Amino acid sequence: MTLELTWEWPDTLIIIGTAILIAVVAHIFIITLINRVTSRMRRLAAEEEDTLARRAASALRQASGTQPGRAVVHMTAVAHLIKSIWTVVLVIIVILTIMSTIGVPLNPILASAGIGGVILAFGAQSLVKDFLSGISMIIEDQYGVGDRIDIGDIVGTVEHISLRVTKIRDSSGTIWHVPNGRIHQVGNISQGYSTGIIDIPVAYEADMAQVTQVLQEVLDQVEQEPIVADKLLFPPELLGVETITSKAVTLRIRIKTPPNQQNAPAREIRERSIAALAAAGVPAPLAQGS
Repeated sequence: MTLELTWEWPDTLIIIGTAILIAVVAHIFIITLINRVTSRMRRLAAEEEDTLARRAASALRQASGTQPGRAVVHMTAVAHLIKSIWTVVLVIIVILTIMSTIGVPLNPILASAGIGGVILAFGAQSLVKDFLSGISMIIEDQYGVGDRIDIGDIVGTVEHISLRVTKIRDSSGTIWHVPNGRIHQVGNISQGYSTGIIDIPVAYEADMAQVTQVLQEVLDQVEQEPIVADKLLFPPELLGVETITSKAVTLRIRIKTPPNQQNAPAREIRERSIAALAAAGVPAPLAQGS
């Protein structure tokens, strides 16, 4: 089979140049449009966060626990996906247009591509699975860049998401390159709210009524102080006695904060509770082995 190309100077070059020019202009327009929409969403989210910062603590506690900027994270990820798909589609269209212009028959090529696609699908099932999983993760907003996630063997912060691989940096600084098809379940620590559990042990013979009163006073105080209250979505809860042993009784306090912000207020409440109990003369539990 002889392949005869159609090459009429300068018409062919003009058609090819026009196709490339249109593709470049269309690409710049679409990418610019996507970037502007994303930037506008970032500005709106920043204004919303700034407004929330000025509200009273009671209004903050009525929040749903969802970050105002969460939509921006999702939109940014979706924007990257759209730009990637758009670029691939545009390049394929330009290549096919150029081949058609110079006289390359497309029907055999498209038929071969279809057969090759089937063969490739069987030979690279894991790669196809990674891409499909990546698309579904981005669209469903399972996680985004900057989120702290738990995928079973790895707990860390997402640093990059592509259609095939997610890069996660763990607490030791190691970056893990995880194929999207291997991520079967995701625990997103950065969505919604975080819960902090504070266990306060006292001696077994301590007066529980006094202990409860002292701890409740501590919680009432911290709720009025901006340094702690601004990080709480709801008032701290004194849940009561959690465990009892022959040497100690442990009472539990629970707090709810924006994502990943539970540690600082939990430490503050724990320190104040221990100091308040000591000042009230509540006996501390005996050390192990005493």
